[in-house]
Amino acid sequence: MRFFLSLSFFLLFSAPSMGQKKLDRTLKKLNKETIPYIYVNEAILAEGTLFLDTRKKEEFEVSHIKNAIWVGYKAFEKDAMSSIVADKNSEIIVYCSIGVRSENIGEKLLKLGYTRVKNLYGGIFEWKNQGHPVYTPQGNKTERVHAFNKHWGKLLNKGEKVYDPIQSKLPRGNPTKH
Repeated sequence: MRFFLSLSFFLLFSAPSMGQKKLDRTLKKLNKETIPYIYVNEAILAEGTLFLDTRKKEEFEVSHIKNAIWVGYKAFEKDAMSSIVADKNSEIIVYCSIGVRSENIGEKLLKLGYTRVKNLYGGIFEWKNQGHPVYTPQGNKTERVHAFNKHWGKLLNKGEKVYDPIQSKLPRGNPTKH
């Protein structure tokens, strides 16, 4: 009995750190760290900072950080940035699912002359994993987060994973039986 109790406590308290280690390894492998990271606990306190969402439009439409501006990744238009963020000294936090695509967009922003760009460590997944709210385009809080795909979705530990944009528009609960 004591063994099972000890094992239960170990799993309960080590699971979050195992997930964090996996995120750490993934970001070290995929990122060059050319854009300084900002961690969720710092970003949540950053008043007046612009959050730029670098995910696909359908990911943004499932949910995003409050007041974030969608700039996309493949759809990113450098010529549009001056109308989105006129002051090149504005504090900007770029984010995506975990922080890989956002690093690439951060590099583009630096080349455009933006001087205060940071990459949200762990992206919207880490934001949600730490219990912070995400919002629909209508401004409503939601538990739904686009998890990109099943592989990356393993890094999202809180909230409701959405893989198909159509899934995000379906009512919650039991589907209608035919």
